[in-house]
Amino acid sequence: MMGPLYGACLDDGRALHAVYPDGRREPVPVGDWRGDPLPGDETVLDRCSGPTLDVGCGPGRLTAALERRGVPVLGLDVSLTAVLLARRGGAAVHHGCVFGNVPTPGQWETVLLVDGNIGIGGAPLVLLRRIGELMSRTGQALVEVESPSQPSCLVDLRLASGDDLGHPFPWARLSVQDAGGVAALAGLRAEDAWEVHGRWFVALRPC
Repeated sequence: MMGPLYGACLDDGRALHAVYPDGRREPVPVGDWRGDPLPGDETVLDRCSGPTLDVGCGPGRLTAALERRGVPVLGLDVSLTAVLLARRGGAAVHHGCVFGNVPTPGQWETVLLVDGNIGIGGAPLVLLRRIGELMSRTGQALVEVESPSQPSCLVDLRLASGDDLGHPFPWARLSVQDAGGVAALAGLRAEDAWEVHGRWFVALRPC
């Protein structure tokens, strides 16, 4: 779990960074997640059909965009701050964990894992197996992954903002070239992969 520092920066707009074990820092674009759809989002939104679950929805950027399109959608996030921000923007969001009690399991026609959320829990295989339980037998998962030039990895990250440093938590990055193999182990098949504005996505369906 990202912890309270994530929620605080999401709420007040402070800069947030992910700190890797080797000391490398990468910005976490929390400000972008609070705004309008980002370049590349439309290609995901266009593929959403039927009841859609937005896992790790944050402040509800995609959830709200789907609601505006008339797509039945529910956001899901463990951060209470993110949930409140999303609800304030009019999005329907459930406060909880993807591995916990999720409404109507097995009935979601589309499940989203965008903005790096394939990393949740630090175990993409376990996460995709859970996604397979949540989606319907005819459903799909739309997953944002890393580019071919980025290797898959499992790491213990910390979040940092100024002098504040959070506790380590497990996270993962899954490269597009590894996504099909991991999906197959989870009982899913890669149906499509695409790149837009430097972002990579895969569409997965039950085998």
